[in-house]
Formats: sequence, structure tokens, C-alpha cells
Amino acid sequence: MGDLMVRTGESAALAEFAPPPYSVIVPCFNEIGSIEETIDELVRVTTPAGAEIIVVDDGSTDGTRERLREIADLTGESRVRVLFHNTNHGYGAAIKTGVRRAGSETIVIIDADGTYPCDRIPDLVVAAESVDMVVGARTEGKDPQPLLRRFAKSVLRGHCSWLVGERIPDLNSGLRVFHRSVFDRFSRVLPDGFSLTTTITVAAMRNRYTVLFVPITYADRVGRSKIRPFADTASFVQLILRTGMTFAPIRLLLPLILLLSAGFAVSLGYDVFVLRDLTEKTLMLLLFVMNTVLFALLADMIDKRS
Repeated sequence: MGDLMVRTGESAALAEFAPPPYSVIVPCFNEIGSIEETIDELVRVTTPAGAEIIVVDDGSTDGTRERLREIADLTGESRVRVLFHNTNHGYGAAIKTGVRRAGSETIVIIDADGTYPCDRIPDLVVAAESVDMVVGARTEGKDPQPLLRRFAKSVLRGHCSWLVGERIPDLNSGLRVFHRSVFDRFSRVLPDGFSLTTTITVAAMRNRYTVLFVPITYADRVGRSKIRPFADTASFVQLILRTGMTFAPIRLLLPLILLLSAGFAVSLGYDVFVLRDLTEKTLMLLLFVMNTVLFALLADMIDKRS
């Protein structure tokens, strides 16, 4: 990615000390209005534990990049590191960069836009000691997101809950704690975009990792949203199909198999009792059913082997 890493304080000496208890990864893109306050709050919250903070600027163009350089030069807090992507690679790519550079096995991710409560991080880290992943579920208080976006998320959440066979209170929360081993296991299928959090949630739950959802509040974001209505709608449909085919192909294709089977049964009954003949339409429906079943079984076998 051509990343340039800037460290604050005595960075060269960090490797000589014991690893931090946890690493906080802050993906950041064009957050000039909130990034400084977010870093200050994270430093305040994580200082008692001695955790490290890694801010990953993903090619910002609004002055965030320059402000982060100033913070890196001026702050005396050696636990804060700032990494830079030369160009915008995506939310998921920024998290991957942060995880690769993290010094702890316990990883915390939180957005830079001021929407998530930084002071809940210590509680979530403690909860993560006995489970594989802790997700800050945005179920407390009023959801400030637009109605259309909430509806789209509820559809996706229902779809993914059906895929994993469990209720998911919050599918793509940007505040969560997980162990590096969980991230590393699924790193090859985690996307570089916003859907990284959705994918790792489904992947962990589908593979029977223990995921704990802890209620948190969610505030209005500072600055403009990065949501693009048309492009994100297409990505939304793609995400539904991709998560299903990757982690639960049989469950995803089961409704189609049942629909085709019902069509075949109706067509066969009509041919036998009305036409007294077997038509090409019925044979085609039978072939569709067989091919879809075989495709689902093959995809499931590939999923199990990988």
C-alpha cells in the first residue's frame, strides 16, 4: 500500500518493552472536525491501562492528514502512533494496516467521527477476556441515522441473522474488541471497504466463535457522512450475496431450491394429469433444481474445506 508510518515519542524504544494490554485502531478518512478530540479522549480513557493507540489515515484530503502530522510532532504521548496511506484504500484496508502494526493480541477498533463512546472501551476489553469478540451494539437511546439507512441495515441484519442461525443486534458496529487470532483466520476474506465489520461478524458467528453484544449509545457524527446512495446500494446487494455464498451457501440457495422444486412439482402434475405428456418445460425445471442443489453442495464443501 505504500504506507508511511509516523510514530510519536520514543518509538524506537517501544519494541524493548512488554506489549501493551490492548491496541486501539482508529481508521480515519477526512475527519478534520473530530479526529483531535477523538485522540484526546482515547488517550484519557486508555492511559490507566497503558494501551497503545494507532490512527490510520486513509488518504485524507480535507486537512486531517496535516493535522495528524502536527499531532505526531507535538504530542509527547509515546503510545500514540499515526500511520498514513498515500491514497484512499478503504475503511477495511485501514483496519488491516492498523492490525498488522499493532503490538497487542487484543485489538479494539473505533471510528474517528465521534459517534462511539470511547469511555466504554475498558469495559468491552474486560468482557473480551472470556469471549472471542465483543461488539458494541448501538441499541441504547435513539438511533441518529437516516430512516432509509436504518431500513437497509435492518434488512441486512435480518438476512445475516438467518445465515448464522442467531439474532444479531448490531451487525456492523464500528466499536468492537477481538483477538488477533480471530482476525487473522478470516483476513483473506475480509474486504477493504466498509463491509469488513459485517463480514467478520458473520464469519465469527458462522464458525461458532463466541460473540458478545454489549449495548452502547450512538451519537450524531461530526462532519459529513461517507455514504454514497447509489454505489452503496449496489454494494449492499453484493454484500448480501457474498456473505451468503461465502459462509452459508446452502442456507442462501435454499429458498431458490424450494421455489424451483415447487415449480417443477406443479409443472409435472400439469403434464401428467392434464397434458398426459412430459414437456420440455418440466425437464428444464428439473435440471435447474438438480444444478442448483449440486452447486450449493459444491459451494458448501469448498467452504468447509477452507
